Amino acid sequence: MQPRNMSMSGVVDLAAVKAAQEAKAKAEQARAQAAREGGTGAISPADLVIDVDEAGFERDVLQRSAEVPVVIDFWAEWCEPCKQLSPVLERLAVEYNGRFLLAKVDVDANQMLMQQFGIQGIPAVFAVVAGQALPLFQGAAGEAQIRQTLDQLVQVGEQRFGLTGLTVDPEAVPGGAPAAAPAQPTGPHDGLLEAAVQALDSGDLSGAVQAYKNVLNEDPGNEEAKLGLAQAELLQRVQGVDPQQVRRDAADKPADVQAQIAAADLDLVGGHVEDAFGRLIETVQRTVGDDRDTLRMRLVELFEVVGPDDPRVIAARRALARALF
Repeated sequence: MQPRNMSMSGVVDLAAVKAAQEAKAKAEQARAQAAREGGTGAISPADLVIDVDEAGFERDVLQRSAEVPVVIDFWAEWCEPCKQLSPVLERLAVEYNGRFLLAKVDVDANQMLMQQFGIQGIPAVFAVVAGQALPLFQGAAGEAQIRQTLDQLVQVGEQRFGLTGLTVDPEAVPGGAPAAAPAQPTGPHDGLLEAAVQALDSGDLSGAVQAYKNVLNEDPGNEEAKLGLAQAELLQRVQGVDPQQVRRDAADKPADVQAQIAAADLDLVGGHVEDAFGRLIETVQRTVGDDRDTLRMRLVELFEVVGPDDPRVIAARRALARALF
């Protein structure tokens, strides 16, 4: 998962800005409602880990994701790696003190949810933020990697969607004091990166592009800025286009490199990641010279948007290598 831009793993659409604004409003409404009722809405640490089934998924995951990032642990009793991962996630849910909610889904009892998330193997860990699902990681993972992923998830929830987390009752925390919240990463370019995120959330795509470029001018190797720039430029490319015309052009001109690139951008923005990659790889196989290099470079840009660790990117890189060589 990538910082701030991780939403591109599964939330790559032009409604993302609207979703962020709506999530912030819902979070504020929930806090205001709790204040009006004379309470803090505090919960017990035990309530930070919940079992979820298909019947309660909308209430327990989708609706709660407007208040707090919800991490979903897909597991099964027979899965040995799950028995190693799940206790770590449960412990971290308590340690993070309400910064995220852990929802455990038994895949044997909830096959429909497993299919809807496209899960091929377990353990698999996803997150839902403001009603939008994104993959975090699959298979065994070290605690350091898990913490880094959770830190980034929490940061995105706060900065993009205004999700400040749940209030945990300090009386119920072992030792009588709240667990310390994880330290937020800081860096010399945080101000510029935050300006880029704010521009992106407000729909100012040109401003977001320029803000990310400002970071890269000072720090060419900044991975967060690279990913943010790829996201903003993608959204900028599809803004104002006629989707039906783009798809007609792509269907009528299968050998037209620019027509296929434009359609692939729309595919990715619509969340059809495999379709976007497959379209361009198939076009690579039909082209040579400069056209082939143009396609390769656009694929590399789209890989950046989705994230290098995403299994769909890994599979597409292999397919691209086969097509090229």
